[in-house]
Amino acid sequence: MKLKHILATMLLFTACCGGNNKGITLLPAENFQREVDGAKTDLYTLSNGNLTMQVTNFGARVVTLWAPDREGTMADIVLGYQNLDRYINNTGERFLGSVVGRVANRIGNGTFTLEGKEYHTPLNNNGQTLHGGEKGLDMVVWDVTSHTENSIVFHYIAADGQDGFPGNLDITMCYTLTNDDKFVVTYSATTDATTVVNLSHHSFFNLKGEAGGTITDHILQIDANYITPVDSNLIPTGELLAVEGTPFDFRKAHAIGDMIDYDHEQIKNGRGYDMNWVLDRKDNGKVVKVMTIYEPHNGRAMDVLTDQVALQFYSGNFFDSSYDGKYGKPLSFRESVVLETQKYPDAVNHENFPSVVLNPGEEYKHTCIYRFYTK
Repeated sequence: MKLKHILATMLLFTACCGGNNKGITLLPAENFQREVDGAKTDLYTLSNGNLTMQVTNFGARVVTLWAPDREGTMADIVLGYQNLDRYINNTGERFLGSVVGRVANRIGNGTFTLEGKEYHTPLNNNGQTLHGGEKGLDMVVWDVTSHTENSIVFHYIAADGQDGFPGNLDITMCYTLTNDDKFVVTYSATTDATTVVNLSHHSFFNLKGEAGGTITDHILQIDANYITPVDSNLIPTGELLAVEGTPFDFRKAHAIGDMIDYDHEQIKNGRGYDMNWVLDRKDNGKVVKVMTIYEPHNGRAMDVLTDQVALQFYSGNFFDSSYDGKYGKPLSFRESVVLETQKYPDAVNHENFPSVVLNPGEEYKHTCIYRFYTK
C-alpha cells in the first residue's frame, strides 16, 4: 500500500472512530490498486467528520458509506464488495454503488432513432439494454482530476460508438460530503454529435447496515402522483398510471412492506417495487426534496433532493443470498433499496416523455443529493 494511503487511512480512522467502540472499519486501498485496460485503479476515502465514504474510480463506485444512528453507533449503509476483482468478475449484482449510463435504466429492444438514423445497443438484460449496455460507465476506469478530504472529481470520455451510442460524450462528475451531512452527486456532460444521455447513481442502501435485514420495515415517502407502467420486460408502455388507490402511493409515508406483495400487474412485473415514479415537480432545474426514507428502529433517515423529473425505486427483489457482500454476509432478498434520480426510462422511444437527447453546444446537468440525519 502506498504511504499516502496508509497515512490517510490512519488519520481518517482516528478522526472517525475517536477511540471508542462505535467506530468504523475502512477497507484497505491496496484491495483496489491494479490496472484495468491500461488504467490505474484505486480506493479513495472521503469524510466530513461524521460521514465516511470510500470510492473506487472503477465505475466511480461508492464501496462503503458509514453513518451514525440516533445513539451515535456507526454502520456501513451501502452494499459493496471487498475488493476490485469482485466488481470486475462478479457473479452477482453488477451495479453496486456505481454511476450508470450513458442511458440509465432500460432502452426497449436496444433500439432507438436519432436524426433519422437507427442505433442498436447491447441486449444485456432480457432482450433490452440496461444501464448503458455491456461496458456502460460502470465497467470503465474514470480519471480522478481532484481529491480532497471530503470530495472527489471524476472525468471520462465515452467514445463515439461505445456500446452503440453516437458522439464522444465528455463527462465530469463530482462526489462531495458536505458539512451538513449531504452526499452530493453532480454531473455535467457535452457531446460532439447528437446523442442520448440519462445518467444516475446506483448505490444500494440499507439504513440498518449492509446485510442488516429486511428493508420492508423502512418508512418511505415519495412526492409523486404517477408512475410510468411497464410491460413484463420492465419497458414503459408510454402511459402514466395514477398512484391513487394503488400500492405505488407513497405520497403519505408508510412502510415499504405494506403493499409490496399486492396483487397488481405492475408489482408482478417487478417482483415488488422496481419502477419509475414521476416526481411532482416542475422541470425548472431547481434542486428540491422529492422523497424520504426512514428506519424507525435506529433512527437513521435519508432525504433525496434533485433537479430531475423522475425517480426509480427498486426494492432489491432479485437478490437471493447466493453471494456475499464485503463483510462475508449474504446479500439477500429485499435487504436494500436503490433510489435513482433520472429522466424516464426508454424516453428516447416515447415522444411524450421528457427528452434525453443532447446536442452539440448543449450541456447536460444533473444534481442528486442524499441527505442523512437521525430522528
